[in-house]
Amino acid sequence: MTSHKTTQTMKPATAAKKLGVYLEATPAEFREGVVTRDELNALQTDPPEWLRELRRTGPHPRPVVAARLGVSIGGLTRGGITEPLTTEQIDALKAESPDWLVRERATQAEVRKEAVRLKEKDH
Repeated sequence: MTSHKTTQTMKPATAAKKLGVYLEATPAEFREGVVTRDELNALQTDPPEWLRELRRTGPHPRPVVAARLGVSIGGLTRGGITEPLTTEQIDALKAESPDWLVRERATQAEVRKEAVRLKEKDH
């Protein structure tokens, strides 16, 4: 009995999520094909220029925007941010520091503090 190793593939949306990039901003050949596990690993270890540029300037998907702003995805929504943002837009928001961002960052800090407290309590 021989085992046949099948190549694992994933949809472009899944690969984009794993790479932390906004799918609609990726090249057409990436969006229109399937990505193998080996291809994904290659993209992660030696990213092509389009991927480096996308990670550097955006547009970024909401989880990346939330992380860069130090808020939750729900906090983005409460702040009215529903679309992907570029690095420039994220930096402008940080500089502007609107009330909702200050509030959501404080909320996120409390959530993190509570998580640490609960973790320490368990040990």
